[in-house]
Amino acid sequence: MKKLFLILLTTCSIAATAQQKRNPVHHQYADFSATIGASQQSLAASYNYNWKLGKSRKFELGLGVRNTTYFGVKKDFWTADARLARTNTTPFLIFFAGQKIENWDTLTIQRPFTNSLNISLNLGYNISKKLYAGFNIDAIGFTFGRTTSGILKSNGTTRTEPAAKPAAFNLLLTGDHDLGSLNSEFHLNYNINDHWSIKGIYQFLFVEYKTTTIQQTAPDGTKNDRFRNKANNGGLGVVYHF
Repeated sequence: MKKLFLILLTTCSIAATAQQKRNPVHHQYADFSATIGASQQSLAASYNYNWKLGKSRKFELGLGVRNTTYFGVKKDFWTADARLARTNTTPFLIFFAGQKIENWDTLTIQRPFTNSLNISLNLGYNISKKLYAGFNIDAIGFTFGRTTSGILKSNGTTRTEPAAKPAAFNLLLTGDHDLGSLNSEFHLNYNINDHWSIKGIYQFLFVEYKTTTIQQTAPDGTKNDRFRNKANNGGLGVVYHF
């Protein structure tokens, strides 16, 4: 009887292990992405750890670490302060708020270059064995990059900023409340085999620069030194599954 019990226990253990290999509870992968937009590009590399959810384990939720490199030529950055840029600053509702274009000043950076290292949030769904749809967004991290000259245009006046620099701290807060440089992707993956996939990407990328010697003077007399470029890019990537 004891031998029979051990045989049954071993059989169940082997079956459970085989099932887990066929449909694991975790999904670990690394990816490399390249995107391009209007006179701007980005490269990104990340490591991700997702948990598979539900009985069929088709849904995924997880975290990642991502480095995003952004570079461009003669790019405009607009007033980033949500209080000045939007008609309504209520969190989440700010997505639907109007834009106060009359408050926008423009900081033109000749050759912006930034590197952002962030913790990302991942959400995905396994459509089939071959197709996977996902969304990810940076949550918190830091940025370093090129300090460079820029041109600030404000109320018809043009001034030179000799030392514009990337905002150092990144934080996801919702919409124009966000701080720093944050990358987000909608992507569709095609699984070539158990270890490799290719993916198509739509990217929405915030990049923020700050002035150091001059500032925008808002209509209410307050000062602003934060300026943001919002990039809508498309691209491709490769994914390695561990």
